[in-house]
Amino acid sequence: MNRRELLQTEVTQVDITAFDSTPIIEAYDRMAFQARNLAAACRIYDRMIADRDCSIILCLAGSLFSAGLKNAVRDLVRFRMVDAIVSTGAIIVDQDFFEALGFRHYRGTPFIDDELLRKNMIDRIYDTYIDEEELRVCDLTVADIADSLPPRPYSSREFIREMGRYLEREGKGEDSLIRECHKNAVPIFVPAFSDCSAGFGLVAHQHKRGKEAMVTIDSARDFLELTRIKVAAGETGLVMIGGGVPKNFAQDIVVAADILQENPSMHRYAIQITVADERDGALSGSTLKEAHSWGKVDDVYEQMVFAEATIAFPLLASYVYHRGGWEKRKPKAYADLFEEDG
Repeated sequence: MNRRELLQTEVTQVDITAFDSTPIIEAYDRMAFQARNLAAACRIYDRMIADRDCSIILCLAGSLFSAGLKNAVRDLVRFRMVDAIVSTGAIIVDQDFFEALGFRHYRGTPFIDDELLRKNMIDRIYDTYIDEEELRVCDLTVADIADSLPPRPYSSREFIREMGRYLEREGKGEDSLIRECHKNAVPIFVPAFSDCSAGFGLVAHQHKRGKEAMVTIDSARDFLELTRIKVAAGETGLVMIGGGVPKNFAQDIVVAADILQENPSMHRYAIQITVADERDGALSGSTLKEAHSWGKVDDVYEQMVFAEATIAFPLLASYVYHRGGWEKRKPKAYADLFEEDG
């Protein structure tokens, strides 16, 4: 098989507005196991949206957008059901920004000779493919953005804001999460920003600068900025898809705000969809009840859902969209908190 044959069928992004999952979620509520847990999570998310004092932080980990969940997340932002995002770099850069540049992910199979893919410069994400040559364009576009900025430390939120400005200026990425968040003043944080195509771009930028002043990413500033959102918000809820760094980062802002003597409340609401196991002590699978022991998450409205995200998340997102609570919800515009900082 050649490159053209391998990169033939695009992954389709699911449209949560095109189907109403409410009937099946209501049926799940009368069942057991993870069906009932998913129904409980849907109700908690709907409660977050109805709570006018609650600010909602969405945490994303895993290869979600390459699998077809990009537009579902974008619509949560578009319809005012998310106020801030904490994500892995791959989702924001290698998947969202990558597609905003006009590239795509393709349907593939895990049952293939990976040496054949390597020779054709095709990277595999389980059963999807991505063109490595196009990824290099994404890397170097990040480098170009860094080259255009005044050399200083930036939070990942600041740098992603510049990526949004780039897309608007170039007329690219109408369906991009980055562009939608930039339009609606929803800040995006990527605590491990160099662990993706952004890292390759920043390596190229810093290598070219040599000993001259350069753009760097300040992860402590990320932490402080998200903590400032917690302080400004007061009451907060977490919607977590996957685990890892985004989950821990978002939970930790309660402790950070306490260290700053801001007397914060725990996250009042929290739901997590994951397939990770808690028994090895791993962060991705640690339960929300465990987080309560750290003083991060209240234990009244919390729900773990042990399910694969491409199955469970569209049902969750469709449910809250069709319930319509977002229609009366006002945007928080937390990105505007930092505009005076530059």
